[in-house]
Amino acid sequence: MQQGNGLRNKRVVILGGSSGIGFAVAEQTASQGATIVIVSSSAERVQNAVESIGGNAEGQALDLSDEQAVETLLTKLGAFDHLVFTAGDSLHLQDLGATDLKQARRAFELRYWAALAAVKYGSKNIRKGGSIVLTTGVVGQRPQKGWVVAASVCGTIEALTRALALELAPIRVNAVSPGVVRTNLWRNMTPGEQEHLYESVGQTLPVGRVGEPQEIAQAYVFLMQEGFATGQTIVVDGGTVLV
Repeated sequence: MQQGNGLRNKRVVILGGSSGIGFAVAEQTASQGATIVIVSSSAERVQNAVESIGGNAEGQALDLSDEQAVETLLTKLGAFDHLVFTAGDSLHLQDLGATDLKQARRAFELRYWAALAAVKYGSKNIRKGGSIVLTTGVVGQRPQKGWVVAASVCGTIEALTRALALELAPIRVNAVSPGVVRTNLWRNMTPGEQEHLYESVGQTLPVGRVGEPQEIAQAYVFLMQEGFATGQTIVVDGGTVLV
């Protein structure tokens, strides 16, 4: 399969790029010669990420749920080639009856509304041949009890991806849908609870384990370079949708 011109000398803006999957995307794109702009809410994590990647990276601490701040930053950045959105706070999994709707709205605020704002204000700066890659999750296709809010957000992002691919054409818009991955997404759990989750979920999957950020990041890199894919959600889930 023929790919585009690669990522050398491309400029990639990663919202949520200071940790987890976003940081893995930053590392892999930088290793291919791209210039990276990491945006995240934590100034300390941004600084650590930029220092870790080195000369091809710059960073900015920003509340991604602040629309005005997002508009100001993306306007100031000027032209770039690819926009990646991986930001997300920790998941709160509860039965519907115990769900705090204010907390549920917060999940949409960061995972949907912030992504929409980033695309609205960032898309005008994307150079010819560029792309947008959003983040959803396999729970949108394979929900479980207690995942009502998470599944709703993920389903919304998949629909948004398809709509934006038409709205913003010829800019390509795609999404990555991970399964359970070892990231700080689960930081509201104790370390013991996290390991129990990883082990119990991993045992149910055809691959026998949960995912690692570096593995999921490869899908984002692929979508940035694959010039014929748009409106697609790439599932990288260890076989979750099969079991």
